[in-house]
Amino acid sequence: MTLQDYVLINKRGTAAQLAARCGITKTWMSLIVSGKRLASPELAVLIEEYTAGQVTRADLRPDIFGALQ
Repeated sequence: MTLQDYVLINKRGTAAQLAARCGITKTWMSLIVSGKRLASPELAVLIEEYTAGQVTRADLRPDIFGALQ
């Protein structure tokens, strides 16, 4: 699942809550959700953890983690 899909199907404020848990700004999370910026490898791992695996690190960074699947 993409991060954008995850945010859309969950309740309002999901991106802001995820940003707070990951220690980044809502603006930075918004840029990642929209695909305008890439998550760092470390952030991709955190997002995978905080979304309970619904958004995987490979979904976010297939260039780095794609071989894991």
